[in-house]
This record gives sequence, structure tokens and C-alpha cells, in this order.
Amino acid sequence: MNEKIGIIIDFLTPAYEKTLRDTAARCGYDIVFFPSSKAAEGNVDDCTILYGHPSQRVIAGARNLKWYASCWAGVDHFCRDDLYQNPDCLLTNASGAYGTTIAEHSVMVSLMLLRRQMEYTEIIREGDWRVLPGGIHSLHGARVTCLGTGDIGTEFARRVRAFHPASLTGVSRSGRANADFDAVHPVTELDQLLPETDLLFMSLPSVSDTVNILNAERMALLPKGAYVVNVGRGTAIDQDALIKALDSDHLAGAALDVVVPEPLPADHPLRKAKNLLLTPHVAGNMTLGYTCERNVQLFCENLENYAAGRPMHHLVDRRKGY
Repeated sequence: MNEKIGIIIDFLTPAYEKTLRDTAARCGYDIVFFPSSKAAEGNVDDCTILYGHPSQRVIAGARNLKWYASCWAGVDHFCRDDLYQNPDCLLTNASGAYGTTIAEHSVMVSLMLLRRQMEYTEIIREGDWRVLPGGIHSLHGARVTCLGTGDIGTEFARRVRAFHPASLTGVSRSGRANADFDAVHPVTELDQLLPETDLLFMSLPSVSDTVNILNAERMALLPKGAYVVNVGRGTAIDQDALIKALDSDHLAGAALDVVVPEPLPADHPLRKAKNLLLTPHVAGNMTLGYTCERNVQLFCENLENYAAGRPMHHLVDRRKGY
């Protein structure tokens, strides 16, 4: 009997099902589709591979699991050792599937902030018709710093380059060079870079050394009138400090697609912060067809590698969280 792959995705189409079945058969695996995590609970003992977005309960109950292929890019909720009955279980993410859609979202909200679109929307809704004093700002000539130079940060940088920024700087743990940036610095130099930043773009995972990486002290290092965009994890920003920085006009605006907690309570003070553009974690997800298609492709490519004993892409070190 062949080993089984359990699939739990809510974006399944007949075309994706055929691709998954054909690839599994070619690699010598049987395949079973579950409509939901609830349907999968207690029914995955014979699955050595799981792909998609199963709940933690499904993962914890998978006695013979050898590889969990998450369809998400961020997998911080699935890095605990005690979640896996098999301590050697592999974990991969879907980094590479979300760069396009999140980068487009990020360019959109950046331009909305810089061109004061939220303020103009309110003026029109109130029945007025006037030009705001103080003008607008532009990505053209802006000093852009990307905190995080992975797939999402790189795809954002590629698009921003077309607007001719004054500088396009990357910040990563290693400071390893990336041709899509003018320069990449190690995160240890972040404090020196912030005073020369007009737009700070953040696309970090949630791990111990990224929690509150943008705190009150670092917000104060940003020049008055700077902007912040965060599409990584909400834990990266001290939200109370952000509210103060916005309401005091130190920061001219911010856009958050990720917050703590999610969903954000109706009475949460973030909802009232000045010049804050909030979206409910929709920059990525599965709302764009290309994201879904690429997600399935990435899994099938990795399944071919796994079955052939070749190195796998997007392996996550559970101790590091990425």
C-alpha cells in the first residue's frame, strides 16, 4: 500500500485536484482530500504528508506524519516541537506564493498614505470639494527602507524601483547582498538607518527577536513625517507607541495589514488612531488566483523533490521559526 497524502485546502478546484492527484500518483503516493480540518481530525493516522491549512489539532493527532507542507508563508503557530508526534517531522512553508499579491497591496497602501487618499475620501463623503494644504508626497525621491528582504520584501522592492526612489535599502539578519536593493544592511545597523528613512516597509516573521522590533525608541528615530507599512506580523510593532506617534503627528501615517489581536476588537484604540490605514489581514491569503495556483505548484515541486530524495525548498527550522 502506498503512503498517503492528506490535503486540506479551501481553494481546491477541479484543475488543482487533477494536478495534485497526477503528481501524487507519479511520486507513488495515494491522496485523500478533506473538506475541512474538522473532517480531518482523527482521520489522518495513515497520512505521512499533510498539505494545506490543517488546524493544530490535526497536526497533533497525525501519528505517522513525516512532512507538513503548510500553504502559508508564516508558520510561527506550527513550530512547537510538542505539536508533532514525530520529532523529525519536516515543516515547509509556501514562501514564494505570496510576494506578488502582498507587494501589490503594499504599493497600493503606500501610495494611499503618501497621496493622502484617506483624507480626500473623507472630504468627498462629507460633501466638500477642496485641495488639502501641505500637498502630497511621492515614492519618487523617497528614501525607502525594507525591514525584511525575503520574497515579500524583494517583490515590493522590485515594484518600488519603478517609481525612482532616492534610495532603496534592505535590512536583514545577515545583511547579505540582494541585487534588487541599493544596499542591504544587517539588522544590527537598523538604528543608524531609520533617521534616513521616509517609508519603512516591514515584512518580518514572528520570532523572538522580531517582537516589538519597531518600539517607541525606534519610532522616535524615524524623521518627523515618515510612514510605516507592516504586512509581516503584528507582533513586530509596539501598537501603543504607534498610536502615540501617529496622534502626535511624529509619523505622518501608517498602514497595517497585521495587528494584535486578530480580529481586532471593535473598540480597540488602533481603530481611532490618526492617519492609520487598517486592513483585516487580506494582503495575502488566497484572494488572488495566482497565489493559489503558485501555492499548488510549489507543493507539487517539493513533493517531486521529496519523493526523489532531493533537497527540498522552503524548509523551516522550527527552532528559529523560519
